[in-house]
Amino acid sequence: MTTQKQVVPFQEGDASMIALLGGKGANLAEMTRAGLPVPPGFTITTEACLAFFEKGNRLSDSLLEQVEASLNQLEKQKNQTFGDADNPLLVSVRSGSVSSMPGMMDTILNLGLNDKTVRGLAALTNNEKFAYDCYRRLLQMFGSVVLGIESGHFESLLHRMKEKEGVHQDQDVTANGWKELIEAYKACILSKTGRAFPQNVYEQLKLAIEAVFKSWNNTRAQIYRKLNRIPDEQGTAVNVQSMVFGNMGENSGTGVVFTRNPSTGEHIFFGEYLMNAQGEDVVAGIRTPLVISALQEEMPAIYEQLLDASKQLEKHYKDMQDIEFTVENNKLYLLQTRSGKRNAQAALKIAVDLVREGVLTKQDAVSRIEVLHLDQLLHRGIDEAAATDVLALGLPASPGAAVGQLVFEADTAEEWVRAGRAVILARTETTPEDIHGVIAAEGVLTSRGGMTSHAAVVARGMGKPCVCGCEEVRIVPEEKRMFVRNRLLEEGEWVTLDGATGRVIAGAMPLLEARMTEELLIMLKWADEIRTLKVFANADNPHDAGIARQLGAEGIGLCRTEHMFFSPARLPVVQRMILAEDKEARLKALAQLLPMQQSDFEGIFEQMDGLPVTIRLLDPPLHEFLPNLDELQKRHAQLTYEGEGSIKEREEVASLLRKVQALHEANPMLGQRGCRLGIVYPEIYDMQIEAIFRAASTCIDAGVRVHPEIMIPLVGHANELKILRELVDFVAQQVLGKDKLRECPYQVGTMIEVPRAALTARQIAAHADFFSFGTNDLTQMTFGYSRDDAEGKFLTHYVNNKLLPHNPFQVLDTEGVGQLIELAVNVGRLVKPSLKTGICGEHGGDRESILFCHRIGLDYVSCSPYRIPLARIAAAQAFLLYGEPGASDVAQAI
Repeated sequence: MTTQKQVVPFQEGDASMIALLGGKGANLAEMTRAGLPVPPGFTITTEACLAFFEKGNRLSDSLLEQVEASLNQLEKQKNQTFGDADNPLLVSVRSGSVSSMPGMMDTILNLGLNDKTVRGLAALTNNEKFAYDCYRRLLQMFGSVVLGIESGHFESLLHRMKEKEGVHQDQDVTANGWKELIEAYKACILSKTGRAFPQNVYEQLKLAIEAVFKSWNNTRAQIYRKLNRIPDEQGTAVNVQSMVFGNMGENSGTGVVFTRNPSTGEHIFFGEYLMNAQGEDVVAGIRTPLVISALQEEMPAIYEQLLDASKQLEKHYKDMQDIEFTVENNKLYLLQTRSGKRNAQAALKIAVDLVREGVLTKQDAVSRIEVLHLDQLLHRGIDEAAATDVLALGLPASPGAAVGQLVFEADTAEEWVRAGRAVILARTETTPEDIHGVIAAEGVLTSRGGMTSHAAVVARGMGKPCVCGCEEVRIVPEEKRMFVRNRLLEEGEWVTLDGATGRVIAGAMPLLEARMTEELLIMLKWADEIRTLKVFANADNPHDAGIARQLGAEGIGLCRTEHMFFSPARLPVVQRMILAEDKEARLKALAQLLPMQQSDFEGIFEQMDGLPVTIRLLDPPLHEFLPNLDELQKRHAQLTYEGEGSIKEREEVASLLRKVQALHEANPMLGQRGCRLGIVYPEIYDMQIEAIFRAASTCIDAGVRVHPEIMIPLVGHANELKILRELVDFVAQQVLGKDKLRECPYQVGTMIEVPRAALTARQIAAHADFFSFGTNDLTQMTFGYSRDDAEGKFLTHYVNNKLLPHNPFQVLDTEGVGQLIELAVNVGRLVKPSLKTGICGEHGGDRESILFCHRIGLDYVSCSPYRIPLARIAAAQAFLLYGEPGASDVAQAI
């Protein structure tokens, strides 16, 4: 259902209408209500956008009538008439989605100009050069955005004009130059589209509104929404606003300011501006702008007005604001405000400072953190001792360090990354069309543009290192090379970017690991005070366990014992154990492995002193530890038919080949692995269990508090867990004895990764102290997808074509897999109320999955060490969203 009113004047809207008006429209309404100098206009709602798509990309007659009525009202406010030859009203047409998507959709400025109204504008302003500059900008934007003409055609004509007039900057072109260029632009439009540029201003407006609506579904917008998990169903609003002009001369200008520094979070007025320019010149990076502090010298009264308005807006929104402004003939206008894009460290500093300033509560601050960006805080930095060959210095637009091979086109960046190469995308300036290349690249370098250019804003939002406005660099993309003073760098050469200082360094520099900042530690402390969901780590060795504890892990949720077997010193012993012809030989090899595993467990227990350590017994099929069957067959053929090698080698290879063939399974991931292996060959699990309890005994003697939790993998039937639990209990008594058993409060549980285990959780819980959900395998088995094959072949197609909302291996499928988890938790706790539950798949580090885990009442999530800060904050946000988890629908239905 749509509301009858689909067009809302700024003065009639407010912030509560953001779902209808979009972020930009709601904020323009709020600023208008606050009495700030906002050019009047109106917003066409997101509902109108969705209706447009439903009608096959057609604007309804009702909507067009509402637009015309609002336009008439705007004409009265401005005392101008749309399309009037003597006193023309000009408007901008801009997108404005609910979720901020900077630069991803389209804008058209100076709409309402034609061959007649341009003369009226020239007469009104007594500035012919300005009027025709505006007209050529409209033609270029309209041709590109509305008519779909490649922008390079217009750029080429503009370049030719400037060469003809002997000027370098747009503002130096004469009025006659613009008039000549306008005719060339109109000819280009006619040639490329077969239709003339519309002189009817109402047709211009209709086509522009349609184009902005359509831009919701352009490639870059779709990529950005997918990256930031913005729903396609939101649609975009369209804002039609009366034009104000920053390109009227040297008493006019345009710029972008932030109420705090978006790169560092410092509480300083930050931004850039250009005199005699329109807003697109700043954000597009066409000219390198001046820092905002220079405006204080150039136009002190305007600077003070802008500073006061910025303070007012930050106080109103209780957040750092990104404000677009224009100065027209010494008068200030505010065109937009929104919560400013910032990198993660800046976001933390701003949030912490706002709490200290009494603007926000701790809960407000934690809820505002964008957890998807927290990985930025573990950005690496440059090893200064190695940074000797500095090529150039640009603007430090987005922090962190990146190493890669130079590429000069977004498509190339994407292709090279797909082939496994690390790249640095170098562009004169990026445009929204480069979004896929920015996503693929390790970092971004531009030779033009400032701290508020497209490259800077998008890279900061993604946490990509970025150096902008590096004017010492001249990039020639068509030749796949760039020049830095007297040096030439070809495509494929290695460079290092330091986004924190703006340096471009030759070669691949060694990078240093990141550190926990003061603000992150404060935010994590606040999050820990709020959350109830515990955060454990997936760690397979003492080193990773130590890192996990430093990052705040409250235990190890998954220690994969098979990862301990792959070192060069251990693999031959494992292979001897697998290839043993009888139990005696197998036990001999296991006896060699036992002290190796014991040593690892001791190291992990020491690192996690006093915290639980969940150790999964051997899980993968045994063939994974043996040479590849195809390679063995090839070597056997060489030895047998080509006479290579010695007799002894032939016999060894033939024996190994027979064993590997004997172990071969049609579908090994559903074959003899996990608990099935432990039941058929109990001596293998016996050795691992003994190593765990021997390590526990040694640590207890050393004063280390141990809490081992032994996880039996791949259980599908209660009898499997019953048999193996009895083995664990028997070995524990044998190794520890009665006295040490009291000092070693171990638990035995299972990894629920088979759908049948979830469905029969009531029976399995009778033998379990905990359920750990292995969501990777559970997802594979529930969907019937082999992860490697699915992600390599059809899963991307499914997600892109909306068959699935997300890749279910990245974001937990709450409707299917989640229902199995919820069922198992609730029926398990009916049998054993104290049953401990958690997840240990990769979903443990995904925010949406963490929210689900909290909501259904899990005790913990477990994730890789470096995602622990993210999980801690996401767990706090889950509590702030849902409060204490309550009885689920599944529980009530049982």
